[in-house]
Amino acid sequence: MGGSGPALLLIHGMADNSSTFEPLFERLAEHYTVIAPDLLGHGDSDRPRADYSLPAFANAMRDLLLYLGVERATLVGHSLGGGIAGQFTYQFPEMVERLVFVNTGGVTRSVSPVLRAVSLPLSEVAIRSLALPGVLPVTNAALGLLGRVPLKLFVDNAECARVLTGLPHAGTPRAFARTLRAVVDPSGQVVTMLDRTYIADSVPVLVVWGSDDPIIPVDHAHLLHAALPASRLEVFDGAGHFPFRTDPERFVRVLTEFVDSTVPARLTQDDLQTALRRDRDLDAEVQIETPA
Repeated sequence: MGGSGPALLLIHGMADNSSTFEPLFERLAEHYTVIAPDLLGHGDSDRPRADYSLPAFANAMRDLLLYLGVERATLVGHSLGGGIAGQFTYQFPEMVERLVFVNTGGVTRSVSPVLRAVSLPLSEVAIRSLALPGVLPVTNAALGLLGRVPLKLFVDNAECARVLTGLPHAGTPRAFARTLRAVVDPSGQVVTMLDRTYIADSVPVLVVWGSDDPIIPVDHAHLLHAALPASRLEVFDGAGHFPFRTDPERFVRVLTEFVDSTVPARLTQDDLQTALRRDRDLDAEVQIETPA
């Protein structure tokens, strides 16, 4: 946590930690109060036998903000963190000023085959194997070599190697498996935020994506943008799943312009009731007008 000004809550992705945002910290702290926690089961946080669902993570973020005395914040969620930001908005809308979805999960079903495979039973065994002598260096070396191949599939190999370094720690395989299976199964993502977009009608939304993301396709960005007509969309050409690390200067510029040019939301229960009724009424009209 650092800086001063309006609060930004940066929520990292699955198997990652708060250091993923390190290229942004200094620049953002010049204008904002930057809060970047390690989620439960990640980074330096504990790895208990606990609930690793999206609602549980959202509750933890609410508790963190309350503990710090932060009444409202702009939520910046990457990958799994985007899903948590969306869930947070659903549970605690009065605390949300803006939403920034970065290569977010929770849009539609498709996702990397690797994540589908890792959601299978006994995947923890494979993760624990990374702790065996020599396995992680060899894996990272292989990722480094493949990263030189000019294919979209390998654009994030360096970032994957960075993330893998944190997986062999005690308790991580179990926490990772529980987190993943809460949102992904062998058929793909099991959670979508598209059925709750009425919440974001009164919240400024920025969608940022890497055009070459091999984990969550950029098609999800366009689908989310279409579902939120008032949102802004920024696609980083040539970037993969981590556009804020590929081009941190551009990301800070885009984020700063978005925050400075939008009015923070102040949602009330009446706002939500109106939006919910409007959303359901529109659904009913579509069903009535659709021929049998």
